[in-house]
Amino acid sequence: MLPLTEQEIRTSFVNASLKERTNLSLPPELSTLNWDKLDYLGWRDAKIPGLGYVFTHLDGVPMGIVLRQSDGKVRSRPQCAWCEDVLLPNDVVLFAAKRAGQAGRNGNTIGTLVCSHFECSANVRKRPPVAYIGFDVEAARQHRIEALRMHVQNFVRDVRDGA
Repeated sequence: MLPLTEQEIRTSFVNASLKERTNLSLPPELSTLNWDKLDYLGWRDAKIPGLGYVFTHLDGVPMGIVLRQSDGKVRSRPQCAWCEDVLLPNDVVLFAAKRAGQAGRNGNTIGTLVCSHFECSANVRKRPPVAYIGFDVEAARQHRIEALRMHVQNFVRDVRDGA
């Protein structure tokens, strides 16, 4: 992922009001992030724990969305829709994002199951178990990284396009 500045973060949201962009809490480690190991930037708001923020690049342009964690509880352990890790060391929660534009102003949202603190980039970089003799572990890991990028970009695109 390409590094983002505070200004880029605050101006690149597609589903946030000016007030929401101004009041958001930036990730405390923003200046020390290892951008090479991130497929997207995601964090929870320090002041409002039910809010999350996700950034990716679509067509070379930084794009961010605001997510709200659902209050409901899931009865079984869900799988993250982005990293698709079946051996998750963390919780997965339901997040909803208001769609951009008129659709969002009409109350339309889209939801997804995501790692609760956006640990997906670390999850997909873990060495997968050897599935069979001759299994290419590194190719499988690279496939998971690319799949994560695609899942996040598709979700942000769905929010942006407000369909």
